[in-house]
Amino acid sequence: MLEEVLATLDPREGEVVCDCTLGGAGHTVRMAERIAPGGLSIGIDQDDAALAAATERFEREVPGVEHIFLKGNFDEMDDLLVQAEVPGVDCFLFDLGVSSPQLDVPERGFSYNEDAPLDMRMDPGKDTPTAAEVINTATVADLTRILRVYGDEKFAPRIAAEIVRRRAEKPIETTFELVDVVKAAIPAARRRHGGHPARKTFQALRIEVNHELDALETGLRAAVRWTNPGGRICVISYHSLEDRIAKHVFAEYSRDDTPPDIPVSTYVPILELINRKPLVADEGEVARNPRARSALLRAARKL
Repeated sequence: MLEEVLATLDPREGEVVCDCTLGGAGHTVRMAERIAPGGLSIGIDQDDAALAAATERFEREVPGVEHIFLKGNFDEMDDLLVQAEVPGVDCFLFDLGVSSPQLDVPERGFSYNEDAPLDMRMDPGKDTPTAAEVINTATVADLTRILRVYGDEKFAPRIAAEIVRRRAEKPIETTFELVDVVKAAIPAARRRHGGHPARKTFQALRIEVNHELDALETGLRAAVRWTNPGGRICVISYHSLEDRIAKHVFAEYSRDDTPPDIPVSTYVPILELINRKPLVADEGEVARNPRARSALLRAARKL
């Protein structure tokens, strides 16, 4: 949703922009074109490969534009922006989910279409539990909760029970082993409809492994604090729970709780909503990039 992002954030000459999910720098490069000369582009990503690729592309396509690319998660926003030594930011972008390069590298373990170790960590260098460790140690109740809440998986109890049964025989260590478990747990008639049967399971495990929902709320609240007056915040989500967090945080900071019979406001809203209903990708973009089908864009402006 590049054009929608540019129209919503409207980055301008001399402004400071922060792409909290740098990835391949597609959005960042286009925003940098708008803020030159005199602007500053900040990028945050916890993936070393993404940072390296983004740096090479940025310096090739927009040479001379000042930039600071930082390794970390946006739930560390306060520390990262202190490190960048900026007093405030004019445009924040959160493009959530997994980037295409991450999905397309089999050994990262994000894809159910390639056989690889079950990792799924956004930052593989961190000493944090992998997806394999989660499914081989979590209780059946916890696995059911993860699959149901983060994946909206109707067959969560059956899949969780099958995981526990299989791992008692042998640890589940690869993506294809997990796919086989999911297929065994879901009725054959249901496997023939609704896309790949393991899609929701993989999504749920990725969210659990990377604590994505907690990180999003922490990062969004930090972005509100750091946004300059008149600045804009844009969130692109691909999951109903992500969209719900963005919606609720924006609503919390934009509402006026003053009772109608009180003539003077006792609460001054911090944000105003740019779009009350989320924007979606147009048919052309969905045709070019099917992953955009579930994208929802929300945005707000700092008062």
